[in-house]
Amino acid sequence: MDPMTHKDHGQMSDPHAGHKMSHDHRSHDRHAGHSVAMFRDRFWLSFALTLPTVFLSPEVQHWLGYTAPSFPGSTLIPAILGTAVFLYGGLVFLRGAQSELADRKPGMMTLISLAIIVAFGTSLAATFGLFKVEVWWELASLITIMVLGHWLEMRAISQARGALTALAALLPDTAERVTGADVRTVPLSELHVDDVVLVRPGTRVPADGAVVEGAAEVDESMITGESKTVSKEPGTTVIGGTVAGGGSLRVRVTAVGEQTALSGIMRLVAAAQASSSRTQVLADRAAAILFYVAVAAGGITFTYWWLAGDTQHALIRTATVLIIACPHALGLAIPLVIAISTSVGARNGLLVKDRLSLERARLLDMVIFDKTGTLTRGAPAVSGIAAVPGTSESELLALAAAVEANSEHPLARAIVGEATRQGVRQVHAANFEALAGRGARALVEGKNIAVGGPRLLAESKTAVPPELEKVMSSWESEGRTVLSVVTEGRLLGALAVEDEIRPESREAVTDLHRLGIRVAMITGDSKTVADSVARRLGIDEVAAEVLPGDKAAAVKRFQAGGKRVAMVGDGVNDAPALATADVGIAIGAGTDVAIESAGIVLVHSDPRDVVGAIELSHATYRKMIQNLVWATAYNLVAIPVAGGLFVRWGFDLPMSVGAVAMSASTIIVAVNAQLLRHLKLRREVL
Repeated sequence: MDPMTHKDHGQMSDPHAGHKMSHDHRSHDRHAGHSVAMFRDRFWLSFALTLPTVFLSPEVQHWLGYTAPSFPGSTLIPAILGTAVFLYGGLVFLRGAQSELADRKPGMMTLISLAIIVAFGTSLAATFGLFKVEVWWELASLITIMVLGHWLEMRAISQARGALTALAALLPDTAERVTGADVRTVPLSELHVDDVVLVRPGTRVPADGAVVEGAAEVDESMITGESKTVSKEPGTTVIGGTVAGGGSLRVRVTAVGEQTALSGIMRLVAAAQASSSRTQVLADRAAAILFYVAVAAGGITFTYWWLAGDTQHALIRTATVLIIACPHALGLAIPLVIAISTSVGARNGLLVKDRLSLERARLLDMVIFDKTGTLTRGAPAVSGIAAVPGTSESELLALAAAVEANSEHPLARAIVGEATRQGVRQVHAANFEALAGRGARALVEGKNIAVGGPRLLAESKTAVPPELEKVMSSWESEGRTVLSVVTEGRLLGALAVEDEIRPESREAVTDLHRLGIRVAMITGDSKTVADSVARRLGIDEVAAEVLPGDKAAAVKRFQAGGKRVAMVGDGVNDAPALATADVGIAIGAGTDVAIESAGIVLVHSDPRDVVGAIELSHATYRKMIQNLVWATAYNLVAIPVAGGLFVRWGFDLPMSVGAVAMSASTIIVAVNAQLLRHLKLRREVL
């Protein structure tokens, strides 16, 4: 893979798609080569053909007490339309059965095919007068309902393949290569290691490299997930896909193509993002067992009644057994619940993209949160103000805001935002100057005012009063960013800035503990910052100073000993971790890549919705099991009845009644699934 141009990068999702398709082929052979659109088209056309077939059926007319219009050839319309549905809608099941039988693993596709073949043969024989009962309407409706079930299922299991495309989009199409005094725009494919590229303010870094000239604040949030911009000076490294702001850089390329950090993340996502459904496997096994039970029951039924001398009833009862054993309910038991639970989730702020994630959520032992943008808002906010005697806090904030008013730095915006919120007086500044890696300064009311971090304080050799030093040290111990406000070598005060913790985060942690689930946090921040946040939220375990490429490995460490974990994050660097975890949950306000890589997305960016996802998982699983038990138990009871077990007591089950009973089973499963719609998951917004 050579990610040289944006177009080439867009194609990088193709290997991933191939990987997914091969995995799906192994896990769900009956869906190999199928698509949501195919099942959708087959359903609607089959449905359109089924309506007149049912309407013109003599049995349906007799049951409902109406007479359909009659005209020459009208009696053949159900046969013609039923045959069309069989050949068009049923073909996908016949091919699936062929594949299952070739693998010597007969399952749901084989059983469905056997049922529709028997129904087709019986109806065709009845049309030519060999049988008294024709079931064209049942054949057509049977195929249409099964196509609908598989359409719903394909929608539920089809996973987004856009993660790699979203990652690839982070890289620009071209780069400005510097050769001596010449700067030329070239395609990304022409970049090589040791080339020097120019990165202008507001543009993306085209490849991994080292800064050789210039200074800028680089936004790495799309890669690291951390909100703070990072100061870049000669000698520091930059990551391809990040955005330079507040200055230009000349970067010597150190990696291109597969060697870049972005490509490494893409490989991790491609390798980890594959799933299979345990509950669906259970349904598949039940269908496989049901196949053998139905075939055996059909064989016994046919042999018994044939030897008893009732040849016509032998055929009819055998067909009835096979039709009534068709896994309508079994086929819809899971996809219908998944489809409804997906709708319920969306109504409650949960976008369920991967059915496996929803199934696994009920089994979680631990939930891991990425700190920035997940437990916190992902944007700095002023959390403390301390002024020296003689200067009020509002005056200090006004001066700092005046200096920072012309800066685009996130910390500057936090200060200006706090000044606006508090309504302090507005002061205008002149001669603004950004001090790379130190802060900013400007002329305010005739005085040179500078705002910056420890380096600014050290370079200005400004003395810090003991009482203020104690406060600043306390802030630093809590992991806050401390900014000093200095004028003419004198300290006016200090401001504490930190990534603001979401007010709902503590409630989310408390609710997870109530469910018996441990809570962990992963962050690239220092251990001091991480411990401070964890202490305030009641988090059980912390992994701090985790590099962007190591988050997936950290998730695997939490999974040690067979623990089932969920990962909640919002950054591009969270994508591999989201795919590696048993359940990947993305904050809706996060990056497209994190959202594409997750199985569940919290649309409202509320960490409390993680609890809602787990509750939805429990409710969904209960409905799945209820439907599976009903669908299986129904067949175990209905098959012997259809085989004529109670004929000697005067109770026989006609094929048409068997078809109705089979449809009724499907309706029961559907109604039970609909009860999920009453589930309420949303909490009050704080």
